[in-house]
Amino acid sequence: MPLKKSPLAPAAFPSFPEIAGVRFACGNSGMRYKSRDDVMLAEFAPGTTVAGVFTKNSMPGAPVDWDRKILSNGTARGLVVNAGIANVFTGTAGVRTVEETAAAAARLLSSTPEQIYIASTGVIGDPVPTEKITGLLPRLAETLSADGGETAANCILTTDTFAKGAVGTARIGETEVTIAGFAKGSGMIAPDMATMLAFLFTDAAIPANALQSLLSETNEKTFNCVTVDSDTSTSDSVLLFATGQADNDLPESYDDVVLHDFKRALKDVMTNLAQQVARDGEGASKFITVTVTGAESDASAKTIALAIANSPLVKTAIAGEDANWGRVIMAVGKSGEKADRDRMSLKIGGVLIAENGGRASSYREEDVTPYMKGREIEIEVDVAVGSGSAFAWTCDLTHGYIDINADYRS
Repeated sequence: MPLKKSPLAPAAFPSFPEIAGVRFACGNSGMRYKSRDDVMLAEFAPGTTVAGVFTKNSMPGAPVDWDRKILSNGTARGLVVNAGIANVFTGTAGVRTVEETAAAAARLLSSTPEQIYIASTGVIGDPVPTEKITGLLPRLAETLSADGGETAANCILTTDTFAKGAVGTARIGETEVTIAGFAKGSGMIAPDMATMLAFLFTDAAIPANALQSLLSETNEKTFNCVTVDSDTSTSDSVLLFATGQADNDLPESYDDVVLHDFKRALKDVMTNLAQQVARDGEGASKFITVTVTGAESDASAKTIALAIANSPLVKTAIAGEDANWGRVIMAVGKSGEKADRDRMSLKIGGVLIAENGGRASSYREEDVTPYMKGREIEIEVDVAVGSGSAFAWTCDLTHGYIDINADYRS
């Protein structure tokens, strides 16, 4: 049964542009989902460069191992994604699935297997019926289309309640380029590079080494600031493909001034997608932004922000619309990072609640109670030991999270 759409979802999927040099096709393999597409094939123009970041979970799936191995080649001709079975903890059989899938796609796209990227999402530990993927690929290759972005975004979902897409434009020199992407993720979300996959596409011409630097830096400030349940997936992958079809002047390096606007647009698109993942957290009813300032370093601030964002006690209080601010103080303390108890301050919705080691004299709970009933909650903490700052995006924790995960395989 389809899950009820998150109340935090955008009004609609964006108008997904055709990206020169990218084509999509989707179909149903029947491996788990019987009435919806669950395998996506993407084709990229010859010369497409690629960058990737992957999970730091020490139990990665076979697709992650494969993508890491081929990433140094720097080029891509295709991408195959399946939803429903994650190809994780599947032993040598899972490795063969990846190798056979890459080989089958390579034959269809006139490339080498080392130019085919693979991603999977779904149940961990179930064997993957390889032939259901490889047998479907020839039909997908015959139906590749430049306007299939929204269909592809829907094809890769699992417990998501809506497809997540974002689009941006930028200038590289005198040339306008487009960036578009889609992501999936709803539970098992705490990227450390959920079950989270994100795929980004641009018609810009950017060398692979510069593209990798762009993605790695931007990922740290976007997807790595999201958490739903503190569980880092075994399949997390973010891939960025640059087809070069815009024919812009080729940047000399990551630091080239012509990439300034592209960096801005890439961050906007990835921020949009990351926030949509949090807005679709399993059972979510509220979107939460945690901002930490005054920390010993930016890294310390991020650790504190994630400690707050991951706290079940903080998240359930927000679900219950209870301004139980002591739980936030607790989460700061459990982070293990430096914080000055007697100088730090806390605000919720801009209302000063605590400062100088105690409850603020101006605070009245009735000032923040109406705010807690809203869909968007902002928590601000200044730990008063330095100049480091960071933020995290998350959602509340409701009974819906239990319902979804208790029944995930049934």
